[in-house]
Amino acid sequence: METRFYITTPIYYPNGEPHVGHIYTTLCADVLARYHRLRGDMTHFLTGTDEHGIKMVKTAAEQQVDPRTLADRNVAIFESLWRELHISNDDFIRTTSDRHKLGVAKIVDRMLASGDIYLGGYEGWYDEGQEEFVTETAAKDQAYKSAVSGRALVRYSEPTYFFRLTKYVPAVLEAIESDRLRVRPEARKNEVVSKLKQGVDDLSISRSSLSWGIPMPNDPKHVIYVWIDALSNYVTALDDDRKKLFWPADVHLIGKEILWFHAVYWPAMLMSLGMDLPKEIFAHGWWTSHGKKMSKSMGNFVGLEQVREKVATYSLDGLRYYLLRAAPFGNDLDWTDADLVKTFNELANVLGNCLNRTIKMIGKYCNGVLPPAAPSEAGDLQLIARINETQVAVDAAYSAIALQQAAMLPVELARATNVYIDSTEPFKLAKDPEKLSRLHTVLNLSAQAISRALLLLLPVLPEKASQGLAQMNIVVKPGEWQKTLGELLPAGHTLGEGQPLFPKVL
Repeated sequence: METRFYITTPIYYPNGEPHVGHIYTTLCADVLARYHRLRGDMTHFLTGTDEHGIKMVKTAAEQQVDPRTLADRNVAIFESLWRELHISNDDFIRTTSDRHKLGVAKIVDRMLASGDIYLGGYEGWYDEGQEEFVTETAAKDQAYKSAVSGRALVRYSEPTYFFRLTKYVPAVLEAIESDRLRVRPEARKNEVVSKLKQGVDDLSISRSSLSWGIPMPNDPKHVIYVWIDALSNYVTALDDDRKKLFWPADVHLIGKEILWFHAVYWPAMLMSLGMDLPKEIFAHGWWTSHGKKMSKSMGNFVGLEQVREKVATYSLDGLRYYLLRAAPFGNDLDWTDADLVKTFNELANVLGNCLNRTIKMIGKYCNGVLPPAAPSEAGDLQLIARINETQVAVDAAYSAIALQQAAMLPVELARATNVYIDSTEPFKLAKDPEKLSRLHTVLNLSAQAISRALLLLLPVLPEKASQGLAQMNIVVKPGEWQKTLGELLPAGHTLGEGQPLFPKVL
């Protein structure tokens, strides 16, 4: 049976241009989608925009435009950026699209019919940035400021429809604790479990003070607010055929600031609808810049202009590798220009150098034709073992969504290959006719190792790894990535011309 893989990013607020945080999440999802496509899995990768809510209304008012104009303008930037960055999403959902609005209305109708939505009233504190109500105790503990943004909480009082979240809390807690719904990293899972055990209230899901949103199907004076609207995108984006193929989602990839909503509200909603839960929710960390929270006023904000400058200098794949390598996936990350330069040089001096010297030596000593190997020495056997171990470890890293490891392990294989070349000294072997067989073995094993490293890097460095493989005259046919990984390059294989994969940056 063909394996299916469905991955989503959060849908992003288009109240401003994308920045490095949006790019990081989307790029990580892209790497996972590319890996699964290479494995031959039927893959669906969804991203999109969350265009309703008070933030959009306020930003539009500040810019003296209506919310739809603001949304259309910024959504176009998101969509064009993902094309520019070669993001391989299969779909892009907008919460203002007809398919989404119709889907949300049907979801709310079902919840109304089951009695899981009821009319009530709310008075209390509200975090506008997070679009979340805050209890009096929590508000007081936070000095009546947002725990995320630090902005002042707002006092709200109005009639509102509620979702019976409390009805489903025990079942949600059981699903998370049993890992039927995997929440990762483990520390974030523990945070959610602890907070759930402290008790939660029913969830306000409508506003009568807003007109920008999807109307409640039973009461058009109210619009559906935020979390039923936003979270439902993961299913409203799927038509009936795709829903049969891809639901439940394999991974919802999100930032840690919205974990609670995904790990508690979303599974409760799905339980209300009688739908399967997603298999996993993975919440990654936040980006800082040079050790401080990003701020335009401080001049350390990494926005779209800065990202484009780095891509122009260090290549798109150089940026991809830097973002993945910056920290173990799930941890907070810190952007520094020095680290970006360091990681680019690592690609050039380790991966690029290994490829270049291997191709040049085979060209010089064997007329560009891969010689046969007769591995016999400890170093040979160690490199062969390293090749096999790396392939197993990379698969395990993707399974665990350990993306830093998935990016670094193939580069470390190239580093080990450079050490092997340095220790065997093929340029000396080439001077002794009696050591021709030994020279051939070294060159063959070096080519086997660097080709495996490049193959394993295709999800991370799709352009540069493809260019490197092309220099070795290796073509990965659709659906044959694993087959290619499992086969040795045959003796007699003709290599192409070597060119620097990562030219030096002046």
